[in-house]
Amino acid sequence: MQTQKQLLIAGLVALTVAAAQAAGDAKKIVVDGSTTVGPIAKAFAEYYMKAHPDVNITVSESGSGNGAKGIINGSIDVGTMSRAMKTEELDAAKGKKRNPVQHIVAFDGIAAVVHPSNPVKNLSKDQLRDIYTGEINNWKKVGGPDLKIVVISRDTNSGTYETFQEKVTKSERVTDRAEYVGSNGAVRQRVQSTPGAIGYVGLAFTEGVKALTVNEIEATTDNVISKKYPISRGLFMYTDGAPAAGTALADYVGLYKTADGKKLVGDQGYVPVQ
Repeated sequence: MQTQKQLLIAGLVALTVAAAQAAGDAKKIVVDGSTTVGPIAKAFAEYYMKAHPDVNITVSESGSGNGAKGIINGSIDVGTMSRAMKTEELDAAKGKKRNPVQHIVAFDGIAAVVHPSNPVKNLSKDQLRDIYTGEINNWKKVGGPDLKIVVISRDTNSGTYETFQEKVTKSERVTDRAEYVGSNGAVRQRVQSTPGAIGYVGLAFTEGVKALTVNEIEATTDNVISKKYPISRGLFMYTDGAPAAGTALADYVGLYKTADGKKLVGDQGYVPVQ
């Protein structure tokens, strides 16, 4: 039988282990969600870990929908999303005693992109909608060559897809001819290799493709800030509750408020919060 002293020692050891584990958890931040917000999350992680080598931040990009699910299920610390959480997601979180807190870390425009050889320079938002709903299926109908339009869309788990649906197609059914891909990079790659293709990506993913003006407005940082560009949106990080001040999580998520954080956002091709 254990003596009272042995029991006391065992209890102290258990408390020490628990404290160490808690401290270890505080030094690990798990991030998942949007491929659009991914470059910002990764830049923030690299910056923060360089200044705090004892902190480990992992960033995955499995889509905005999974960012929401991770917060709801408590499997991640930060959910990155290129759209706001939906009412049903917030309700599901509350049902699991979670309290999603939204942090707007940047702003972005969704650029309509085509192959560099395509002579078309501008589409109205209505023309863009008609292309994605299948009403327009040849470039000659919008002043281009006699060439079939290859429609490239983000997958339905994407926040970029949902924003495009909200602002362009108005929730009308996307044409059955559309090809769905899993990331901004995949859209860009498909458009780069296909002369007849059209896709849509965040501003940070327009290199190597041709970004069209929409309603004669360029997808630029200034036009997103002024809200002139018609397909603009906020970019978000979500946490379960407001992170406690002074913690690694609070410092990481709050980087967008700092001068260095704003520069990192701009360096990734996005619009810093003013």
